[in-house]
Amino acid sequence: MTRTITYACLSILLVTSIILRPDEAFQASLQGLTVWWNIVFPGLLPFLALLELMLTFGAVHALGALLHPLMRRLFRLPGESGIAMALGWTGGFPLGAEAVAALRRSKSVTVAEGQRLLSLSHMPSPLFMLLVVGSGFLHRPELGAAIAAAVWISAVLTSFITAHFSSASAPAPTRGDNKEQPAPTSVLRRAAAAMQAASKRDGRTFGKALGDAVVVSVYKLMAIGGFMIFAAVLVRLLQPLMPERIPAFLLPAFLESHIGVYAAATTKFAGGVPWTAACAAAVLSWSGLSALLQAGSMLADTGLSLARLAAARLVQSLLAFFITLLAWKPAGKLLQYIIPSSAPTFSQTEKTGAATAASIRAGDLHSLWPYTPVLLIGFLFAVSVLITLSAAIAGTSGRHISR
Repeated sequence: MTRTITYACLSILLVTSIILRPDEAFQASLQGLTVWWNIVFPGLLPFLALLELMLTFGAVHALGALLHPLMRRLFRLPGESGIAMALGWTGGFPLGAEAVAALRRSKSVTVAEGQRLLSLSHMPSPLFMLLVVGSGFLHRPELGAAIAAAVWISAVLTSFITAHFSSASAPAPTRGDNKEQPAPTSVLRRAAAAMQAASKRDGRTFGKALGDAVVVSVYKLMAIGGFMIFAAVLVRLLQPLMPERIPAFLLPAFLESHIGVYAAATTKFAGGVPWTAACAAAVLSWSGLSALLQAGSMLADTGLSLARLAAARLVQSLLAFFITLLAWKPAGKLLQYIIPSSAPTFSQTEKTGAATAASIRAGDLHSLWPYTPVLLIGFLFAVSVLITLSAAIAGTSGRHISR
């Protein structure tokens, strides 16, 4: 009851603010719509449809059999979790949460496994970090690569921490964890059998499955766009109320990651470029309240906790911030040694002063529409790498047991 009353009061306050300040609310909604259309829509649409088709025809279950040795050894997760990880790391928020929710509904992962997988798969788009943040916001592509590396490393560290030190991290007794690893031929047979069984259970034709995939994907994208526009309007309406002693980028960073990372990238920090990159990595690792709510809408009826995901994002955000600062000088010296012409890349600049507004300029926002094929190729490459590593681990385990 208390939560319902709180949400109702907040909704009334928001509507009242929009009525009193319609121009600012309209401009903010256009900003959120622009980010959604240029960044989120092209980045998520093909992957959402692909996930539906993979689930329909059993490709997820087949790949799960191939990836089981790797995911169980590293993260104490079933093989199907590798698909959610690959989708989340290539497609961006909230594709990883959607993939985990689909695996949870099909009972491919337990609640404990799904919770850990959720924190590992809820990731920002790599092209957004490299192209939009690095080349567009910061005008330095190498900074986008450094930020992406910090986000990825902090995500893996967070997953290792939760997998090996959490009381809920014990591996499930099923799935044959203590059994001898099968030979490569038997693994392929198991993958084919799992794919055939899953496809038979679904029973839809390709045309029906494709139509359903497109409809469901567009519906989910519309909901994601609504969350983003809502967060953008909140940022614009609440900014004048923020105390001056609080950095201006914190509010947009808390509410919406795309707007928040732009605000962090255009803020003049006393620490210079290292602090700019560290704050940008922290904002992207946190993902913003908007992306968390998007993930929460997809986790309905799965038993997974949005609060635990938010806690994991907070831990990853702190790790990404400190990893960026600690690795800044060593990374700069390494690049200077490898590529002397890039010596100024990681140097500090005269960026000091107050924060700037969090209004994204159209010229700084690269559209991801031309890069959709690159995202799909990246997903295929990621899955191929995971399968190769999994086969290597399975082969090593088999030789060890034979001895």
